[in-house]
Amino acid sequence: MLDRLAKYRSQYIMIAPAVVLLFLFSYIPMAGIQVAFKNFHIGYTIWNAPWVGLDNFAFLKDGQFWIVVKNTLIIAVLKFVFGFPAPIILALLINEVRHSGFKRFVQSVSYLPHFFSWIVVAYILQSLLTLDGGLVNQLVTKTGADPIFFLGSTEWFRPMIVASGLWKEVGWNTILYLAAITTIDPQLYEAARVEGAGRLAQIRHITLPGIMPTIAIVLILSMPSLIAVGMDQIYPLMNPANQPVADVLDTYILRSGLQQGYFGMATAVGLLSSVISLVLVLVTNQLSRKFNGEGLW
Repeated sequence: MLDRLAKYRSQYIMIAPAVVLLFLFSYIPMAGIQVAFKNFHIGYTIWNAPWVGLDNFAFLKDGQFWIVVKNTLIIAVLKFVFGFPAPIILALLINEVRHSGFKRFVQSVSYLPHFFSWIVVAYILQSLLTLDGGLVNQLVTKTGADPIFFLGSTEWFRPMIVASGLWKEVGWNTILYLAAITTIDPQLYEAARVEGAGRLAQIRHITLPGIMPTIAIVLILSMPSLIAVGMDQIYPLMNPANQPVADVLDTYILRSGLQQGYFGMATAVGLLSSVISLVLVLVTNQLSRKFNGEGLW
């Protein structure tokens, strides 16, 4: 053991800060999980609050909670269906661009929105989609149609969330796939061209199989997002008009815990969400190893 530590001391020193941060911000806070089983409120600590068993899980009988779960799953599925393949497709398209200058320009423009905070994105959306004076509604009225209340519409909220998420993150997520494409042996493409394979055939039989391990890893890591759909994106755009479809688990936890003071119930909801996310990761990892031979472990 000591010999191994001495041999790889440089590597251990390099990862030590990350291990310390992981321990401080991920493992130590797990002590707060006990709040899910206690009657905790201001004046108590997590150690001396009285135990209440599973009383905080009474939200499972609340009809509003299941509406929130439904909203979460719908948004999660929509974001996954459109958001997961989009960076793969964009990476394949960028890889086919032969002009290096234009290729770099497209990459830069596509991942620039990633550096905008969701508050800035929400302000941009409000400026574009507002009912009175928004650019989109100006175009709508010029066609002779009535202006649309995008920000308060239950029909337009989900498409707005999916579209803004794609615009902000699709370019950034392509970086990983483009990096994976660069590891593919160029001789494979040369051999394919000699055999008469076109670009589509090369993508299908060389590029996609070559980045499949990366796709599998990203798929596994994206599973927790099926439950955590992004409060930082949704909360700035949520209002009483669109709340019936905008209220998700993260906003439900925020409202119940911080605004209403039901700390035990909010912790219980968060614990349940974390357990479901863990199960999704484990199941997806096993399926990936079974069908693709690749997994996180």
